[in-house]
Amino acid sequence: MTDTFPVPLQTRSLVKVYGDDVAVDGVDLQVMPGEIHAIVGLNGAGKTTLMRMLLGMVKPTAGEALVRGQSAQTAGPRVWMEVGCLIETPFAYPELTVRENLRAAALLHGLAPGRINSAIARVLSGFELSGWEHKRSRTLSLGNRQRLGLASAVIHEPSILVLDEPANALDPAGVVFIRDLLRSASDGGAAILVSSHHLDQLARVADRITMMHRGMAVGSLDPDGIDLEQQFFDRVYRVELERGAA
Repeated sequence: MTDTFPVPLQTRSLVKVYGDDVAVDGVDLQVMPGEIHAIVGLNGAGKTTLMRMLLGMVKPTAGEALVRGQSAQTAGPRVWMEVGCLIETPFAYPELTVRENLRAAALLHGLAPGRINSAIARVLSGFELSGWEHKRSRTLSLGNRQRLGLASAVIHEPSILVLDEPANALDPAGVVFIRDLLRSASDGGAAILVSSHHLDQLARVADRITMMHRGMAVGSLDPDGIDLEQQFFDRVYRVELERGAA
């Protein structure tokens, strides 16, 4: 990949240490245009910490987290205008209405003023939030707060998406909607990094699945393979055996 067409998301030997805890341990990862790259792991595997470093929220202890070939720690506004994200829990200003939160997200992502109203209308309809557009976000159910967070992440139609457990708190219809959203975005050329501990959800939409355990990338899974959960737990078990023998 040349400098003219840098990899949208990339980590090189990425490490994050908190005291005696190695949260991310030498991870190499790439997400290409039009690709849904899923990372799967147990709670505490390092998925969220890795995503936070790619978004410049956390400084790496060692290695590199790159967005469009630039360090996530020093990338400028033009880079971040291409990125949409949802990490752990959806952020919304509690005293603002759904519509006001969406307008704020559009402005923060640099959307041209003349495009904001149509963008708000698009995501209100697409995320089935029209009935709540004048409700303050603090009054929303968990599921609708998740929908608002996702709508805010994609309102500017980003070319890079980083989504941590995007199906949290959603009902089955919402889970299907998220899968359709991810596939539509990737079909449009977006590079998507998504995490979950639900392999069945990821396998239906991912182009590539990376397994994480104890902060390490411990292998990959073929989304079209069989017995993915068994494969994952077999790999985790082998890692634990190797650690015990070391």
